[in-house]
Amino acid sequence: MLNRETIYNVIFGTDTPAGKRFDLALIWAILISVAALTLDSIQDVNAVYGTYLDALEWFFTIAFTLEYVLRVYCSPNRRAYIFSFYGLIDLLSTLPSYLELFIPGGSYLLVIRLLRVFRIFRILKLIRYGQEANLLLRSLWMSRRKIAVFFSFVAILTTIFGCIMFVIEGPDNGFTSIPRSIYWAIVTITTVGYGDITPQTVLGQAIAAVTMLTGYSVIAIPTGIITAELANEMRRDRSTKVCTNCARSDHDKDADYCKYCSSPLEH
Repeated sequence: MLNRETIYNVIFGTDTPAGKRFDLALIWAILISVAALTLDSIQDVNAVYGTYLDALEWFFTIAFTLEYVLRVYCSPNRRAYIFSFYGLIDLLSTLPSYLELFIPGGSYLLVIRLLRVFRIFRILKLIRYGQEANLLLRSLWMSRRKIAVFFSFVAILTTIFGCIMFVIEGPDNGFTSIPRSIYWAIVTITTVGYGDITPQTVLGQAIAAVTMLTGYSVIAIPTGIITAELANEMRRDRSTKVCTNCARSDHDKDADYCKYCSSPLEH
């Protein structure tokens, strides 16, 4: 009977031979599972091999469920693991198959298992990439209020341009309502330009030109906001401990264990 420490070293460990083999097997299982799900969505393949693909999917679902239970069982801090990024992904990767029993088509949500491939960063000793990803996520989170204000401004701007175009062009030129005109303004400001609605009058085309130029002007604003916060996070990151297991770095200076995955922190 394996004890919790042995199971932990195999499942969570990346420095031991057994841990490396387990993680590599897990990556292959995830990729095969997602490939089977992708093939199952093709009607011609499903008609011939649907039964086998369903059986394969349930095999992986049971295996991943067992793995999740073992991770919770052997984790030193179960609550920290359950609510960590990887813990939530591990849980969500098993739920869609069970949802399929009650909600038709729910199993296709299993593509979320691809997120588990992020574990390969730990296996291949590319932890610095995980650190950079967390750094970017923290920068986005710290920028959320400024970005919210910016998007509010853009929403007001598109509403104004949409209303103006509705008045100038009108239903005869495709601007049948204010919401549809706002849709045109959003497409134009974001420089997508589908071309399904176009102004026909000279004044409308002049307003469209102003809208397009405004779009080029506002695109750079979120980049500047995030860049500023990213620089702040990089300075802050140099003075904090980084977990070698989950790559999270916002720990207290005197912390001995990661508050996200409960792994020991290096001193």
